[in-house]
Amino acid sequence: MKYTKLNFMLSVLGIIIYITDLIVDIWVSVRFFCEGRNVFGILTVSFMLFGTLVVQCFSYSWFKADLKKAGQENQHCFLLLHCLQGGVFTRYWFALKKGYHVAFKNSSKTDNFMEEQIDPHKEVIDRMTDLSMLRLFETYLEGCPQLVLQLYTFLEHGQANFSQYAAIMVSCCAISWSTVDYQVALRKSLPDKNLLSGFCPRFTYLFYKLFTLLSWMLSVVLLLFLNVNIALFLLLFLWFLGILWAFKKQTQFCASISMEFLYRIVVGFILTFTFFNIKGQNTKCPMFCYYIVRVLATGGILVVFWVSPVSIFNSDYFMSISITIGLTLVLGIIFLIVYYGTLHPNRNEETKPDEIDGKAAQRDCRMKYFLME
Repeated sequence: MKYTKLNFMLSVLGIIIYITDLIVDIWVSVRFFCEGRNVFGILTVSFMLFGTLVVQCFSYSWFKADLKKAGQENQHCFLLLHCLQGGVFTRYWFALKKGYHVAFKNSSKTDNFMEEQIDPHKEVIDRMTDLSMLRLFETYLEGCPQLVLQLYTFLEHGQANFSQYAAIMVSCCAISWSTVDYQVALRKSLPDKNLLSGFCPRFTYLFYKLFTLLSWMLSVVLLLFLNVNIALFLLLFLWFLGILWAFKKQTQFCASISMEFLYRIVVGFILTFTFFNIKGQNTKCPMFCYYIVRVLATGGILVVFWVSPVSIFNSDYFMSISITIGLTLVLGIIFLIVYYGTLHPNRNEETKPDEIDGKAAQRDCRMKYFLME
């Protein structure tokens, strides 16, 4: 497996999107405070802090694990960098520096960070996969709630300023990019997994995730207009069910018990918005049940909103929102069926569970215990 110049350019694009998303979130939060909408400003900052704190925790624990495996002592500078919220940028620095030498200068020297002799291409791919995992965490912990909030403020006033439009567009791009990039990077880092190659499978997977996510977020926004308490109760209940599912499947992603507990909390939060195979087992039945519940919940929200005496929107405005929710949900399910029916990397293999936890990779790595599709 090679880390190419194209891979390097895509990695650069990834950090550009990451920084742009961060800048836009700060910009939007400042605008909220300047306009006197302090609640929205506080929520925006809270989502940012929640996402980045969780990401820094995982990043630092991985640095510690890598140093321990390399037989090196824990370096306090890494702890300081993560306390200053610089863990992701530190990882990007190491990954892009090594990736540039591998892609453009064909460097084969061993990195001082790891004393063992390993394939430099594999080393860079593993580092980029770590980054894709962290971006996925932050996208769903911070990006998805931010997008719900931005959609809520947009629909509340019927119009938005430029910063809100920018926030919605950047959030959609960040969610789309991190989801597809994670899936591509994860399969590339695992030698026993088929690659997600070609534009058609990637775009089909992208549209499946994007449309189902957008439909659900708009539904949640409508429920927020109807009753904030009911909406929060529904989201917390789904989060709780996701955590229970992660405990039931006995995920084994982290070395320490405390980090594994945090990981299962994060998995439960992700399952609130979209489906992932958290154990690498055959998930036809769980996925079917998941999206049946999603369809029923979305339909129930639309019905309740139609029969409730809520006069926030005029009928024509609400009609267009309802059609958008229904259309994006149907399109998302269609793309899901097409992807898993004809374009999934394992479609030509004999039907069996994905043995992430059972089948050993060429070298021990975190990725084989992570979310799989």
